Amino acid sequence: MTGARPCAAEKRRARERGGGGRGAAAEAAAGGMNGARGAGRALAALLLAASVLSAALLAPGGSPERDAEAAPPRDLDKKKHVDLKMDQALLLIHNELHGTNLTVFWNSECCYHCLFQVLVNVSWSGRPGKPSIAVGAVSTQHGSLLQLNDTLEEKEVCRLEYKFGEFGNYSLLVKHTHNAVNEITCDIIVNKNPIDSNLPVCIAFLVGVALIIAVSFLRFLLSLDDFHNWISKAINSRETDRLINSELGSPSRAGSIGGDAQLEAWRPPTATPRLRCIDTFRGFVFIMGSSIFLSMTSILQRGCSKFKLLGKIAWRSFLLICIGVVIVNPNYCLGPLSWDKVRIPGVLQRLGVTYFVVAVLELIFAKPVPESCASERSCFSLRDIIFSWPQWLFILMLESIWLGLTFFLPVPGCPTGYLGPGGIGDLGKYPNCTGGAAGYIDRLLLGDDHIYQHPSSAVLYHTEVAYDPEGILGTINSIVMAFLGIQAGKILLYYKDQTKDILIRFTAWCCFLGLISVALTKISENEGFIPINKNLWSISYVTTLSSFAFFILLILYPIVDVKRLWTGTPFFYPGMNSILVYVGHEVFENYFPFQWKLQDNQSHKEHLTQNIVATAIWVLIAYILYKKKVFWKI
Repeated sequence: MTGARPCAAEKRRARERGGGGRGAAAEAAAGGMNGARGAGRALAALLLAASVLSAALLAPGGSPERDAEAAPPRDLDKKKHVDLKMDQALLLIHNELHGTNLTVFWNSECCYHCLFQVLVNVSWSGRPGKPSIAVGAVSTQHGSLLQLNDTLEEKEVCRLEYKFGEFGNYSLLVKHTHNAVNEITCDIIVNKNPIDSNLPVCIAFLVGVALIIAVSFLRFLLSLDDFHNWISKAINSRETDRLINSELGSPSRAGSIGGDAQLEAWRPPTATPRLRCIDTFRGFVFIMGSSIFLSMTSILQRGCSKFKLLGKIAWRSFLLICIGVVIVNPNYCLGPLSWDKVRIPGVLQRLGVTYFVVAVLELIFAKPVPESCASERSCFSLRDIIFSWPQWLFILMLESIWLGLTFFLPVPGCPTGYLGPGGIGDLGKYPNCTGGAAGYIDRLLLGDDHIYQHPSSAVLYHTEVAYDPEGILGTINSIVMAFLGIQAGKILLYYKDQTKDILIRFTAWCCFLGLISVALTKISENEGFIPINKNLWSISYVTTLSSFAFFILLILYPIVDVKRLWTGTPFFYPGMNSILVYVGHEVFENYFPFQWKLQDNQSHKEHLTQNIVATAIWVLIAYILYKKKVFWKI
């Protein structure tokens, strides 16, 4: 940081040498810098304005969302009211069948091969002509499957599919048809219309589009010389800046206001151009691989020894793992945390292990990046792959280990090669087989108490077994994905300044990995050989995500780095401080102003407003740190 600005003596010599022409040039340069600073301040102001506007548009009003449950229908006969939660609707089951008790079963259409769950029992009222009514809450996230059985005879009465709306009020009428006594009809009618759960998201999207248009229009205006000169004259930024620094006692400005001496414009030293598309797309395992290769190549070209670089790699991996262990084990206001309950796997832990393996692999087989050979006939068209055959061999061996353990490791009480969620999935045959071999290895090596206790599969499949989505076996495929990111970095360096060749290879990799995903999944959600599963980090998940990663780079590279039509703002700023933003979010997510008490905790719009404001604040923090040249590097 020291020496970033010229000292006072140098500026005095510059003023003594300065003439009229140089002064005009300096003033123009200073105006350009102030215009850039103004654009940055305008970006921050617009970002906050978007948050405020979103908060105003999405702020809670008279709680129309809860009207569906605020006034229960009169036909409840003073039965206990069901308090609806987010993504739920009220269902009233009217049993008009004489002498028949009903059991209502429910299931989500997204729950693959799941057992039906009992929703409510509806007994006969005992009085002919007067139906009995039971109340239940049904999920509105996905379509619902309802099955009604005769409780005594355990015989199916009817089955129907329906997509309920959030906070809607519905009635399910079960009765005999007028023409036939033995025929039963089950009809759903709407007592009160549901709310539009997508409305807050649509409003936020429109606000985001308006923000993009406003920023683009501002940048266009700043590119006009007449508008730029008018802004410079209106703000008179040079004298204002001098007054502020003088008031603060800064030695960076001297001389009287309006003096004849002109300052020579200070220009920051030119830095090595960065691939802004990488910083814009930072944060994924794929891009971590690209960054590893680009940074390692640069360090080795500067003469750093491999042994010294190995020490830096090991230290950085160790820090990532340690920070990750601290982050995933919060214990606010609960007293000391027991070592018996410490969770070991986590996001940063997986990144640390992945970084170490991939970086060491590239360090061992590192070769000088070949010079551009666009004009040489002997140039290999696949040199980015051929020059890395030892690394590819190692990665293929790792993937073979994952496939062997996943599909051939015997797991007690589970079928070999099981990839399901357990719980009520697969008709409840394997309730304790969550994750198959991946879950078994974690529980065997780490113990049940040291892995994640609340897997996402518990919501839909009601699993009761601990399972960690950042477990040991899945780390193998995260290494594979990081190595695919290294392949993208090699394309960028091996074919530097050859935009056509780079885009052709990005397209080829995108299509190749996409075809592998098609073959593995059979273009289905659950029927393929290896379904896409983030919790397992299945190989189909890796190929699909990597295919999209190459596609995004295919779009971003010409726009951001070649044509420079977009600088990557605002994603560029969090990308430059990704670890700090992630750790800060994990630590302060429950603190004000990132979170506050909501008037209606079951409201989508209030949660969305809170998340928009928190995201905008973190982007603003990242922007300020970028302008202050503060970067947290491990």
